[in-house]
Amino acid sequence: MRSRSLLLGTVVILAAGAGLAGFGRVSYAPTPSREALANPDRYPISTAYDVLGRRIGREEAATLRTTEAGRRTLSPEAGAFAIDEAVIARGREAFYTETFGNEVFLTDVMGMLDGALTPYEVARAVLLLGGKATNNLQVRVAQDVRIGERQWRKGDLVSTGLDVEAGGLGIIGLKTFYDRGHLRLGITCALCHAAVDPQSGKVVEGAPNADLNAGLLLALSANASAYFMHGSIDLAALAGDPSRTVPTAGGGSAVLPDRDRLEAAAKVEVASWPPGSFDSSADRVTNPTSIPSSFSAYGEPYSWSGREAVGPFHGLSSLNNNVHAANSDTTQLAAAAPWLFGIDPDLYLGILLQGAANPALRYDPQAAQRPSAILAAFDPTPASPGLNRYAVLPSFPATNYMTDNGLFASAAGEPANFANNAMSAFQNLLRPPPAPKAQAEAGRAVFARAGCGGCHAGPALTNNRIVPVGEIGTEPTRARAGAKMEAHLSAPAMFATDTPFPLPADPRIVPIPLEGEALKQVQLGWAHAGTEGGYKVPNLVGLAWSAPYLHDGGVAAGTDLAGALGVPGTLERGRAPDPRNSLRALVDRDLRGRVVAANRASATARTARVTGEGHRYWVDAAAGYGPADQDALLGYLLSIDALTQDVPVP
Repeated sequence: MRSRSLLLGTVVILAAGAGLAGFGRVSYAPTPSREALANPDRYPISTAYDVLGRRIGREEAATLRTTEAGRRTLSPEAGAFAIDEAVIARGREAFYTETFGNEVFLTDVMGMLDGALTPYEVARAVLLLGGKATNNLQVRVAQDVRIGERQWRKGDLVSTGLDVEAGGLGIIGLKTFYDRGHLRLGITCALCHAAVDPQSGKVVEGAPNADLNAGLLLALSANASAYFMHGSIDLAALAGDPSRTVPTAGGGSAVLPDRDRLEAAAKVEVASWPPGSFDSSADRVTNPTSIPSSFSAYGEPYSWSGREAVGPFHGLSSLNNNVHAANSDTTQLAAAAPWLFGIDPDLYLGILLQGAANPALRYDPQAAQRPSAILAAFDPTPASPGLNRYAVLPSFPATNYMTDNGLFASAAGEPANFANNAMSAFQNLLRPPPAPKAQAEAGRAVFARAGCGGCHAGPALTNNRIVPVGEIGTEPTRARAGAKMEAHLSAPAMFATDTPFPLPADPRIVPIPLEGEALKQVQLGWAHAGTEGGYKVPNLVGLAWSAPYLHDGGVAAGTDLAGALGVPGTLERGRAPDPRNSLRALVDRDLRGRVVAANRASATARTARVTGEGHRYWVDAAAGYGPADQDALLGYLLSIDALTQDVPVP
């Protein structure tokens, strides 16, 4: 009976969409109720404003309002962002439902609905759950598909890592659109940063989706080539038919890479990403990182390299923006392609669009239109580059440390970048579900004796510093991902926080102060100023939910330490890494050596540059600690379910 009800509900949604499609736009994205959450309790709001990362409480705000200088401090022109319950509500809404228009790129360019996983098969898989929750939706492939050495036959099941809440009619973090007869699919922050707990069946807001098979989902699209800049692909080795050319700047022309060979190569690169990871750096190197949690309060700087460090909420809004202003629409990179990739802008777009799923966007060398003209004619957002909805700084496409490119993903009818700021406020209130505390006191003593507090101090157990890659010793390529952006760099800036979107003719620009040690740390995070880059000291709140560990997710171990080691012994086999044993591998050098050896033996892990190396700080027998000490430390680390100090949030 419940299955029939779910089927009827889905039919009603589809019918409503189909019935209204000719008249407008209908969309749906699931948002869990409070009762569906494993962690409904949040930190209480105790700040009234964020001013470029500075928290201002209600009492201080009241004092500031009594003077002209204080009122200027709290003004939108100073970058002040007011925080209240309505902002938190908007942040949660955006977290689950805001795509900023990425459904156009994902559907019309990448062809997420035109590849091996069709809307019918996905809907069928959801209905077959019969109302049960899942953290790993199993979907049949609709056609034979080959990715490298891996072959799927029509009807084979794929582990997607997509999550559906109990009684859900949709997938958390996916938004479906019926747009004047066209079906499109967009993504929201919740796709990566909310997860169904397989034990309780409830949704953990802020937990990383540790088995989301994002790379494989991209590989199964119709046009994975549109993500080629996120992979280690030698375009020169894939030269195509000399007659298939693109007109370039200065009256020249360039030969397109062979479409089929490029597509095959792109699929291999993105499919190498382990579940629970994503490659957010368009540096033409395959180097995915583990999806971080959104238990983000006092965890600055953000991103694994720490490069998201300035502006509202200490860089958290910059991180939120980066996903939508850089990663969910690669067409916006065309203007920067010459210095980022050494590619003419039209050639870059030609590579993306020669396999576009929508014929209206597909580049045909025999036709008269340049790729840029095709994009411009189709573009639903003609006032901004690319296909998503962006507020554009005058410095575009230069990097400015607040953004990769001067773009702020924004929603019409509210201030520019407002949704990203609101999501930051919401995320900074999130805390994981309560954790067992049996070993916490003894483990905290081992933590102190081992000197862990030298880096892992403060409310979120981080000193908020970036460590040079040569010192931390982890896989280095991701630390250098932003190096080429130094070629076109402008001063950090953003829009005044009340700037309408769409933008007025003369929007107010807010400069973001950055100098001294703070500037040096940001330069290290971006691998600028002669540095090789580094990795931030991560916060430790919610470690029980964020296995595997280190930026590459290479420190993974299952419940069976005899065989379930590294990415090959866990994620590649569909086994979830065990948080306790994975943390054990982090601090025990013998076990770590076996984990690193397992990663080195995997061709897939080598493609993704997943090693599990670095962070050589040990709590093991060779360091003078017994098994009881190690177990106590692990128990303490897994018990951290909140900030360790009573400090203002968000």
